[in-house]
Amino acid sequence: MSRKSPSRRPAVSTNSGAESKGAPAEPARAARPLQGEPVVFGPEHFINRELSWLEFNHRVLEEAIRPDNPLLERLKFFCIVSSNLDEFFEIRVAGLKQQMETGSIETGPDGLTPRQTLLAIRRRVLRMVREHNACWRNQLVPGLARQGIRFLGPKEWTDADRAWLEQYYQTVIRPVLTPLAIDPAHPFPLLLNRALNLVVRLGRTGRQPTGPRLAVLEVPRVLPRLLRLPGREGRADYAFLGEVVGHFLTDLFPERTVQGWWPFRVTRNSELYIDEEEVANLLAAVEQELQRRRRGAAVRLEVARNCPAEVRSELLEKLGLGPEDLYLVDGPLNPARLMVLYDEHPRPELRHPTWVAPVARALQGRDDLFAAIRERDILLHHPYESFESIVTLLQQAAQDPDVLAIKQTLYRTGGDPRIGAALIEAVRNGKTVAAVVELRARFDEANNIRWARQLEEAGVHVVYGLVGYKIHCKATLIVRRDPDGIRRYVHLATGNYNPTTARQYTDIGLLTCRPDIGEDVTDLFNLLTGMTQFQPLRQLWVAPFDLKTRLLSLIERESRHAGAGLPARIIAKMNSLVDREVIEALYRASGQGVSIDLIVRGICCLRPGLRRISENIRVRSIVDRFLEHSRILYFENGGQPEVYLSSADWMPRNFHRRIETTFPILDGNLRDRIIHELLALPLADNTRARLLQPDGTYRHARPAPGERPRRSQFEFLERARSGQTGPGPGHPSGWPKVQLRPRPF
Repeated sequence: MSRKSPSRRPAVSTNSGAESKGAPAEPARAARPLQGEPVVFGPEHFINRELSWLEFNHRVLEEAIRPDNPLLERLKFFCIVSSNLDEFFEIRVAGLKQQMETGSIETGPDGLTPRQTLLAIRRRVLRMVREHNACWRNQLVPGLARQGIRFLGPKEWTDADRAWLEQYYQTVIRPVLTPLAIDPAHPFPLLLNRALNLVVRLGRTGRQPTGPRLAVLEVPRVLPRLLRLPGREGRADYAFLGEVVGHFLTDLFPERTVQGWWPFRVTRNSELYIDEEEVANLLAAVEQELQRRRRGAAVRLEVARNCPAEVRSELLEKLGLGPEDLYLVDGPLNPARLMVLYDEHPRPELRHPTWVAPVARALQGRDDLFAAIRERDILLHHPYESFESIVTLLQQAAQDPDVLAIKQTLYRTGGDPRIGAALIEAVRNGKTVAAVVELRARFDEANNIRWARQLEEAGVHVVYGLVGYKIHCKATLIVRRDPDGIRRYVHLATGNYNPTTARQYTDIGLLTCRPDIGEDVTDLFNLLTGMTQFQPLRQLWVAPFDLKTRLLSLIERESRHAGAGLPARIIAKMNSLVDREVIEALYRASGQGVSIDLIVRGICCLRPGLRRISENIRVRSIVDRFLEHSRILYFENGGQPEVYLSSADWMPRNFHRRIETTFPILDGNLRDRIIHELLALPLADNTRARLLQPDGTYRHARPAPGERPRRSQFEFLERARSGQTGPGPGHPSGWPKVQLRPRPF
């Protein structure tokens, strides 16, 4: 059934008298285009990509330090900082080191060579490590102790503790320990990536006048890193597994003296290197590369701060690393393993209140989801609205005798089996089912391989997309025989088909049965399965084919409108902004007088507020309870605003090396909701937003005089709790509007 798109809504005023008293006025815009010679953009106009990412990770660390966050939430952020930094070294630092080894002196837009970038990274990471360690020692450990959660070292163990730990050591730990000597007769062991190890210094005795001076002992990964000590009433005391192993080390070295032991950890290059054109079986090639990942070249050594200098030097030499690769840690190594505490202690006073997302208003009380989609386009805002509706839609499609086919992209599926089970059930019920599985979703490869095998064995047509490109778009197509003919139901989204991350990430999904979008998504799947060559689509932009070109054309259109004196504004929300050509287009638009607000969670290589370059551009980043993950684009278009959602960040990899989609919001009510709620609230955030400065640093947003504190994620939660998250049945416009206005940087 065809439906006409509603007429466009009037442009949102940026100078409304409805602004609260004392709110910042709109920044002045250039009255005319720049005169004279065109501006040449040089290195001083760009922020280094890696340093910008490190600033993002520091914003995460700030959430661990903030005393107004619940204690276990602070611990969670503390763990995330560490896991983020691990991945940064495994991928980004490893790549820079490879460039140096090949003699590359190529510079990025910021003008730094790989060597200069690595030096700058080290300076920034050293400061971050110090703050991270201080957060643990001075804030988290004392704070947790006050709440009855303590970490006890050997000096604090009672006799009962020591007896219990010795029994645990003898029966559980010792059988899986393998001490490895370091001497000319024994090559240095190939230590696994990010595994916790102990380096042990051994003394010689009269009975053993010769023998290795050092040994290495891997702390078993299969055992819990924290051992909860028994016999406590009203509190939880833990011993670190590494300290327990170290305490009983003498048992492993009879007739030798243990002079000291120190924990350390090696980080290795974890990028996958696969030439798809040279492999006959991509799945087998990815599996083989996963085995190599654990043993890639070393890129970082972390060791306890009290480890003697000569021991540290020997470890560096054996690993082929230099002093610039050494990081001293005054706290736990691999803090990500401490996340078990967050799960073990569901104490409401130590964490955010449990959030159970409601069903979107447009779907409440609707048993037949297909009927609801036929009535209108439906927007789902996760995690504020439940992702379960998507799972239910797939389950209904699998069981519905009128459904003929299901096609879906799978990038990160998580551990929830229901999506795969629905596709398998659909095959058993005689439907045609195709799944485009991205095997190279970083650090989810093993999980996706497992799913691909299960789906293939059940009869699902599993394909791995186009040679040379990751499949990063998020799309589902359901073909159904309705009473009035064949209809295509579509789900497009900014996030993955992962019910777990849908409770932790902010993402947006669109449910629609518009014929032109259905036709586009059909063509998209034909492209992904290798049946067609790309042809421009009706509504969707697709990378690497035309997404960037169309984006640049809309930025340039705003510039022309500004030059003609028409309303001109761009608002864009994304995870990362790196692409030089897009940044330069935004600079030119700013010079023409276009008002630009960017909500960029992570990397941003654009410098806002530069005179004659970006004085009309403001950039903010929000780090809070949920990971900001949605991508939204707004173009004023001379008073006829257009809104798009996208799977793509503005990065070269997304534009050129991934299959991505950007799609329009054609329903006027949904467009209004995105403008007045999903964009306006983050722009009004003055509590958890940080504002990017021209020098690349960030400062906290603060309420202006007379302005109330605004925390966008909590306002989204409150709106969802009170049922104000969008139009429901019989409610064409059921949400309070927020004034959409620029804010100063």
